[in-house]
Amino acid sequence: MRIAINANLVSFSGTYRQAGVSKYTELLINNLGEIDSSNQYLVYFGNGPHPSDFAAAPNFRLVRSRFNTEKPLTRIAWEQFIAPLRLLWDRPALLHCPVNVMPLLSPTRTVITIHDLGFMRFPDRYKKAKRLYLHALTALSAKRASHLITPSEAVRQEVIELLKITPRRVTAIAEGVSEYFKPFPAEEVEKFRQAQGLPAKFVLYVGTLEPRKNLPLLIKAFARWRAENPVEAEGVRLILGGAKGWFYEEIFRLVGQLGLTGLTDFPGYLREADLPLWYNSARCFVYPSVYEGFGLPPLEAMACGCPVITSDTSSLPEVVGEAGILVKPDDQTGLTAALNCLLTDDAAWSAYREKGLAQAARFTWQEAARQTLRIYRQLVG
Repeated sequence: MRIAINANLVSFSGTYRQAGVSKYTELLINNLGEIDSSNQYLVYFGNGPHPSDFAAAPNFRLVRSRFNTEKPLTRIAWEQFIAPLRLLWDRPALLHCPVNVMPLLSPTRTVITIHDLGFMRFPDRYKKAKRLYLHALTALSAKRASHLITPSEAVRQEVIELLKITPRRVTAIAEGVSEYFKPFPAEEVEKFRQAQGLPAKFVLYVGTLEPRKNLPLLIKAFARWRAENPVEAEGVRLILGGAKGWFYEEIFRLVGQLGLTGLTDFPGYLREADLPLWYNSARCFVYPSVYEGFGLPPLEAMACGCPVITSDTSSLPEVVGEAGILVKPDDQTGLTAALNCLLTDDAAWSAYREKGLAQAARFTWQEAARQTLRIYRQLVG
């Protein structure tokens, strides 16, 4: 069987473009290469650089484009006008489009992965052009695709409800956590902490700076915790790691208004190679997002032994289970109490650390690849 995968959103730029759906596609491809040596794979990719181990299995062929498909308009043009012709030439038995949208004139069976429907649930938090594009193309793609994959049961139910898709056409397949997210030796963590100028105790967030991440709640809760616990708060900092998304100005404004300018760091996009050490160095990881299709950062943090506080909405309870502290995304009092628990109670911190490690071990990319391959085989017969 010949399988084509649209990897034009995969980026190795060392920027925020390398996170999220790019990482999902990259890891799915590489893990399919580890578990499946019988089928042939065509990986459609842009003209950017890539590491030698990407799609490197003997039965994988990287089909490079002459176009810079990291540019959104170029990628959309490739997907809708060039891809159908390329598929006619290559004649795969199946095409997998791992990010919401497929070529609407695809001449072959097509699987799409819909990561979330945030643009439908929270339309006011998206720029108009992006929202309209995602809404129209995702809805049309969902109707035309042979099968749909979602990263969580929460998104599966939304796809069924909001896009009016028959339940049997949608399968939830959880993402995994890469093996390099793990507890590191104490001396290596301390060396990293000193190199970065990090305090002995800090609260960490990792993700794009944008509205649905709900960072104002975290900033307010951190300020309140400091005010209520001045002795314990001595030297504790808040680190908000991630690239600027959209409508991020309120975050910086709020930090200034609450007097946290000297106590809050914005290191920008955190290199993936350093992420495990950031998680290992933090006292706790807080992810107060209003909505997530899966929520990979909390999983990565737990795998590194960093206790997690996150929201009790969308897919996040599926990812964290009982291994982290769940709070409502509008509950400042609850988040303040959770911060106090992990920042001051060493016994509770140790208990959540151990539970988090056990929970994270349940999610692997090889299992995600196995379940995805099962969908391919069912469709082609």
